Amino acid sequence: MPMPESIRTLHHRIALVEDHARLAALVTRGLAAAGIAVDAFATLESAWLAIAERDYAVAVIDRGMPDGDGLELVRRMREARIATPCLMLTARDALRDRVDGLDAGADDYLAKPFALEELAARVRALMRRPARLDPARPSYGGVSVHPENGHLLCGDQHVTLAPAELQIAICLLRAGGQAVRRTTLEAAAWGVGEAVTPNAFDVALHRLRKKLAAIDSELALVNVRGYGYALKAADAAQ
Repeated sequence: MPMPESIRTLHHRIALVEDHARLAALVTRGLAAAGIAVDAFATLESAWLAIAERDYAVAVIDRGMPDGDGLELVRRMREARIATPCLMLTARDALRDRVDGLDAGADDYLAKPFALEELAARVRALMRRPARLDPARPSYGGVSVHPENGHLLCGDQHVTLAPAELQIAICLLRAGGQAVRRTTLEAAAWGVGEAVTPNAFDVALHRLRKKLAAIDSELALVNVRGYGYALKAADAAQ
């Protein structure tokens, strides 16, 4: 059986490159409420190391960073042929600055101060770009997830998922029945900067199994021995 999923792919997680701790925390919470998980980086170099290793859905990058201009990170990404959509955050709103950003390879530009609702809308728009071929509401086997409100649905029934459960469900539904590595699910749910205890992961899987049953899903969350986890039709999972 082919195993196409790898830890590189973080379909519904973005990289936030912002050195202002309070603003980074506000953005992280605001986007999490919209169903978008965030890995925050306080320097360009730490962001580059993560982006070069993993495929984020979007990178939101502040221009005024302690170790340089955020545009240098965008140029570095494009030179390395990393096509992750980039949205620039900046206190500069002059036309010349916006042109410089777009010329460097950025995809969008948002001046500070901004409303979190607008930032979330722009991030979602970049995530919907055809080049990624990822549906905004992934579905498989009659089950779908709506990231914007954290709902897992089957027919006319739905349950609300916790943030970690939501990101795990997105990965599994996008895999369409194929197995996903445990490390990939952990990275999607908790990001690259947090240590994940085995108990936290197991609890998230247990709750997701119960919620699949609660909406009368015909899918079961199964352990693919020696590899990871997959969503399979309940009768095939026996």
